[in-house]
Amino acid sequence: MKIEKIKVYQVDLPLKEQSYKWSDSKSISTFDSTVVEVITDSGISGFGEVCPLGPSYLPAYAAGVRAGLKEICPQLLGENPLELNHLNDTMDYMLKGHPYVKSAIDVACWDILGKFTGLPACTLLGGKYGESVVLYKAISQDDPKAMRENVLKYKGEGYHKFQLKLGGDPDVDIQRLTLVRRALDDWDTLVGDANTGWLPHEALRVCHAMRDLDVYIEQPCASYEECLSIRTHTNRPFILDESIDSVQKLIQCIHDQAADVVNLKISRLGGLTRTKQARDLCVTMGLGMCIEDTWGSDIATAAILHLAHSTPEKYRFSSTDFNSYNTVKTAHGLPIKEHGTMAASDMPGLGIQPIMDVLGDTVMEI
Repeated sequence: MKIEKIKVYQVDLPLKEQSYKWSDSKSISTFDSTVVEVITDSGISGFGEVCPLGPSYLPAYAAGVRAGLKEICPQLLGENPLELNHLNDTMDYMLKGHPYVKSAIDVACWDILGKFTGLPACTLLGGKYGESVVLYKAISQDDPKAMRENVLKYKGEGYHKFQLKLGGDPDVDIQRLTLVRRALDDWDTLVGDANTGWLPHEALRVCHAMRDLDVYIEQPCASYEECLSIRTHTNRPFILDESIDSVQKLIQCIHDQAADVVNLKISRLGGLTRTKQARDLCVTMGLGMCIEDTWGSDIATAAILHLAHSTPEKYRFSSTDFNSYNTVKTAHGLPIKEHGTMAASDMPGLGIQPIMDVLGDTVMEI
């Protein structure tokens, strides 16, 4: 089997809540998503998606996805999409760095592999653990009372894990965490995610204020070293997200005991192949994981679910359903969400059928 053609689509994903706000007053109202279709000479096609959280979150941006694809896609024609390690090595050789550019191609080739073998991606990624995947809900930054009301609304829909977007004024962030935690039940999980937004002295103040509250602290500061220093001064469970940008950094994190949980984002690591490698390392070393991506629609959500559902439940801290935040549906086939949980599809590959009218005309064909 060989790659015969690659098609690239661009889709806008407006938000149901009009805007999504996080640290340092960053916000976005419509996400710019890139969908890739890899077509083979056997008639099997696969789909993948990459959607950066705007241009100011990570070293990634939507137009950069498409610019990078223009560089590497012509050289992938004739390659075997089933040889995933070789394919990733080829992409790394052709374009140094920029893992997010390569992610959608890698995911699309996992979709092809599943369709070729007649197996769901979940089975190929390790087998399904449990009946479903527990989801968390990210709560956009707002005043404390509004965030509490948002949390309670989603709790009413069956969610029991919540991630508050913080990283602003530490006094207000303390109010946000305290007000929400006191409104939740003991069995609910609450994460305070600063998204790198606090200076070390601010992070220390928040962590000290939380010493008797059941909350997780996520990525308080910009650098790995700053976060590690905060980690040594708090008794709260600690999550690293933005700092875990490669398997090498994950190995350092494990060596330094820098986190209790890490967030593995598929596009940040370059696709399912590399993220599976990181996932398996976490399982071997006994580290909890949130398996997700930077953003996306039904296609990205399907990839998240397959990787998460193939992760042993003991190490699966949470995942998320990005398709539920958007007003645009890009594919059919995702299982129904029930009480804050979803399952990976049992159909071959990602198990989704893209809605081609929604994807629209291609922005690039190679």
